[in-house]
Amino acid sequence: MPETIHVVCVECNTTNRIPKIQDDKELNCGRCHQPLFGNAPRNQDAAGLKAQITKSQVPVVVDFWAPWCGPCKAMAPAFAQAAAAMTTKARFVKVNTEEQPALAAQYAIQSIPSMLIFRDGRELARRVGAISAHELVGWLNSMGVR
Repeated sequence: MPETIHVVCVECNTTNRIPKIQDDKELNCGRCHQPLFGNAPRNQDAAGLKAQITKSQVPVVVDFWAPWCGPCKAMAPAFAQAAAAMTTKARFVKVNTEEQPALAAQYAIQSIPSMLIFRDGRELARRVGAISAHELVGWLNSMGVR
């Protein structure tokens, strides 16, 4: 029997068990039937972010942003490009700090955009400031997300 991992659906926050080595973007959530991979980064609330961080067994990359932030808007396409390039290697989610100020405070977000990487429920690294998709993928690779 192949080894399995848990991946949390970004649409409904259901934990799904899938084969560990899987580059198939056609896997769907067992509950809502939406694709588990290939999704554009979705905004998360507190419950969604907690589920992603604590239950997914793949690294979770979180972009803390705000709608009024020029660098955040400029970086949004790069974040989406990096998510598409690394679709089965990590979960890419977003947190709107205007809608979720308690999450921004919980993670001590002082500047935006801020990107945090979580693995096994713990923060692995963080980076502040807008970067290109290429730089983001390079940073993630340097942190062991491959």
